[in-house]
Amino acid sequence: MMSRISAEFESPDMAEAALSRISKDVTGIYRTGVIYNKISDKAQKLRNGSIFTIIPTAVTTYNYYTASIESPASEDVIPEPHRSRTARGFVICDAASAGKVCSLFYSLGGSKIKSEI
Repeated sequence: MMSRISAEFESPDMAEAALSRISKDVTGIYRTGVIYNKISDKAQKLRNGSIFTIIPTAVTTYNYYTASIESPASEDVIPEPHRSRTARGFVICDAASAGKVCSLFYSLGGSKIKSEI
């Protein structure tokens, strides 16, 4: 019989590290994976960037510009729920290994652990 166990982590990196450790230490693992909000990566990249706005002089300038405005980029352009960096890691394993997987999830920073048979 197989079990599917999942846990929530603060970031995709923490989930990847936990799944790597579980794959090494526990036998009977069939599959592991991470599910997270990929839009949050864009918000992370905007955090220290700049936005450039090009101001053309006239319609007849033939794609030349004469001025540009630089302003600091803010992750506020992406709504708050989409900026969340939480990730959900899951493991599909033998039912006999489920207890060890759950305890490793707890010890490696996982929360909201769910186990399904």
